[in-house]
Amino acid sequence: MRLEQKVAIITGAGAGIGRATALLFAREGASIVAVDVNGQSLDELSKSLAAYPGAFMTAVADVSKRDEVEGVIVAAIERFGKIDILFNNAGIVPRGTVDQTSEDEWDRAMDINVKSTYLFSHGVIPIFRKLGGGVILNTASATALRAVPDRACYTASKGAVIALSRSMALDHARENIRVNCLCPGTVDTPSLAQRLSSFPNPDEARANFIARQPMGRFGTAEEVAEAALYLVSAEAAFVTGIAFAIDGGLSL
Repeated sequence: MRLEQKVAIITGAGAGIGRATALLFAREGASIVAVDVNGQSLDELSKSLAAYPGAFMTAVADVSKRDEVEGVIVAAIERFGKIDILFNNAGIVPRGTVDQTSEDEWDRAMDINVKSTYLFSHGVIPIFRKLGGGVILNTASATALRAVPDRACYTASKGAVIALSRSMALDHARENIRVNCLCPGTVDTPSLAQRLSSFPNPDEARANFIARQPMGRFGTAEEVAEAALYLVSAEAAFVTGIAFAIDGGLSL
């Protein structure tokens, strides 16, 4: 029970990495505040979380909207009295080169991938300060460590997440607030399946994605969740400001 008596906010908790992490954190004793824009996915997650003894709550929210983010944080404090862990995991993966990316697509990616990280961190850091510390974990990407074709906007947004994580880690290190980020490679999630389905030949696209992986396979959401558990746990008490690649060698 590595997270016993801890309270964790997890965004993008309805599917993929967020869902796997919510379930793992619950298994390790944490109370979960599961946030997602998709209410149906949260309902399904709730059924699984109910199998664990810890308390949990769900919140349907657009993580790029300040009032909705503030509402989640207030509700978490009202329910649990504290917040110990913030996992900024919600994100989207737009495709395209710079000249193929519309301004609206650019703004949406920056709002969901970067602004949401700012908004939740902005709201939670003062709470951590009052409580004597806390942990922030942000989901970046291996593509921010090594560019891949056709991901200009996504790479830019995730590079910003790494830079912001390092800056926050330095600013708040002496307040016992640790900030790190995960850099997953290609992970076999519903989001990936949806993206592959948009290609003219999804099977060929899947084979091409796997071919670029040095280990010859995709990662799993559960493998990334295990890395997240380490980074928010007491075992990582001396770890802050890192971009933790869990990508099967993609960023080499």
